[in-house]
Amino acid sequence: MSTTPRPGLVIAVDGPAAAGKGTLARRLAAELGLAYLDTGLLYRATGRRVLDAAADPRDAAAAEAAARSLTPADLARGDLRGPEADRAASAVAAIPAVRAALLDWQRDYGRLHGAVLDGRDIGTVVFPDAPVKLYVTASDEERARRRHLELTGRGVEADLTVVLEELRARDAQDASRAVAPLKPAEDAVQLDTTTLDAEAAYAAALAVVRGKLPA
Repeated sequence: MSTTPRPGLVIAVDGPAAAGKGTLARRLAAELGLAYLDTGLLYRATGRRVLDAAADPRDAAAAEAAARSLTPADLARGDLRGPEADRAASAVAAIPAVRAALLDWQRDYGRLHGAVLDGRDIGTVVFPDAPVKLYVTASDEERARRRHLELTGRGVEADLTVVLEELRARDAQDASRAVAPLKPAEDAVQLDTTTLDAEAAYAAALAVVRGKLPA
């Protein structure tokens, strides 16, 4: 049963791809009566717009233009997942002008609705003062296994070894970028889901949230 809605509350859920943060964030939002925002979709949609224009996602001008022209319909596209979208999202996310274009959008959303936001820099950059910050992670191998199951479940042909290599390459790019690198906030609670099923991970995350918030 959901608890009483908490308008204005922002919960930051960060971590690498396929660690389970999206599933956790959605369930926490439902439990707390908050909106949910997958901020990664903003970068995926930006990358996809650049690809649609036959441009290079590393092209700062093209990527910024795509970020500033996003519409809600872009976030509902069915082609925002998969290796090509992953690479494009990681490339545009490394561009300062793109991050600046999307930063106010994310902050306005959280402040207006109260929300659980999941991404890679929510607790470090977007909402550094969020009262609850989770950093969700898992081993490279387990994350690759989950992503492989996700892709094949959608009918996408994927090789587990290639998926693992691409996850590691994206991790390296996200962690080494000069602007808003992927890393846990100093005051984030780290949750390793490698050996946890969905219910156990959710129970652990909810316990953290309840421990940080007043009754």
